Amino acid sequence: MTPPEAPEDGKNQPGETPPAASVCAPETLIVLKNRSDFLNAARARRQGTSSMMVQARKRAPDEAPGIRVGFTCSKKVGNAVARNRAKRRLREVARAVLPVQGLDGWDYVLIGRADATAERSFDALLNDFQYALRKLHSVKK
Repeated sequence: MTPPEAPEDGKNQPGETPPAASVCAPETLIVLKNRSDFLNAARARRQGTSSMMVQARKRAPDEAPGIRVGFTCSKKVGNAVARNRAKRRLREVARAVLPVQGLDGWDYVLIGRADATAERSFDALLNDFQYALRKLHSVKK
């Protein structure tokens, strides 16, 4: 699966809408913004792949419903341009995979890795994230 691309000529015809940037409804995924949510996920399960680290935690029943996801890249990934590119790619991977394989009531944090997140093919990123989710959800308490 590849991300949607712009038309080859770079111009939309009158009356045509550009391709969608995401395949899932915006209300499906809730983005983590509070530091405390990231710290809670850091204390929970984690699974590393060659292109990213994935942290996941099951929230308490009295916490917010839905699938929540956060993205982060340290300065080890590179300058601001490199970090933002890595986070954009992680966001697209999450939008493609979490509505199908994510579990309701869970928080996920995707952490970019230096060079690997930005350079790896999109299909390989998808496979890495799907592998990490399978491993995280197969762990028995």
